[in-house]
Amino acid sequence: MAAILVTGGTGALGRQLVPRLRAAGHDVRVLSRRARPADDPSSASGGGASSASGGGPAGDPDGPGWAVGDLVTGAGLGEALRGVRTVVHCASDPRRPRRDLAAAGQLITAARAAGGPHLVYVSIVGVDRVPLGYYRIKLEAEQMVARSGLPWTVLRATQFHDLLCYLFGLAGTLPVLMVPAGVSFQPVDTGDVAGRLTELAAAPAAGRVADFGGPLVQDTAELARAWLRAAGRRRPVLPVRLPGRLMRGYAAGGHLAPDHADGRISFAGFLREHVSPGTRSRRYGRLR
Repeated sequence: MAAILVTGGTGALGRQLVPRLRAAGHDVRVLSRRARPADDPSSASGGGASSASGGGPAGDPDGPGWAVGDLVTGAGLGEALRGVRTVVHCASDPRRPRRDLAAAGQLITAARAAGGPHLVYVSIVGVDRVPLGYYRIKLEAEQMVARSGLPWTVLRATQFHDLLCYLFGLAGTLPVLMVPAGVSFQPVDTGDVAGRLTELAAAPAAGRVADFGGPLVQDTAELARAWLRAAGRRRPVLPVRLPGRLMRGYAAGGHLAPDHADGRISFAGFLREHVSPGTRSRRYGRLR
């Protein structure tokens, strides 16, 4: 059985995607720069994660369903892509965004050499409308995928619940939690996005598909207050009007997809499930 390779399979989105793909009967291979941890749940073989002559590269020392490779240098990618029919590229590094371009380039080169699998790329709603440096990099990576000569699909999603919780956690260390005035977000659950990616990975290449947003567009101050209540913190929330093109882009809603509110889990629902007093937000953003 041809495999699906997931880059960033140990990240916030990948951890949701891999088990869904396996539950759907796909043979899934996770790409990581490191050997699989002994307690990693992806070592389970459920739902079609099989092996060697069908789940991981032949002779893979890290076991079925796992491949070690470096997206930045390209090391190990050829072996990781052996027998792969679809690549879902979730890996990203917001802290060092230009590494995303190096990673996309190495992955495209290796995929061409491996016979041209379907490349599914995860991007962000608003990369062509909000003048943020990381967004410009994501847009450039989209264009690389579209010009690659590979069969391709691009899905843009709105901001993840995890990201907002991380940002509120950083801002919430001060006596006052400051948020941008006049800005709303449409946070989406990684599980919902993973469900859509599972569909796209099994389908023919479709180019850029419809954006995928969370179920509700909400004011940032409202979201911050909800997070504070869930986290058991007492802080006043102060909306601050900030100047500049970036804030104008956010205020204009360039990062929103109100016509594609396809996610099911709201921010409030996410908080009930994952945030409680004393919970620390996971560090966010790393090329995995």
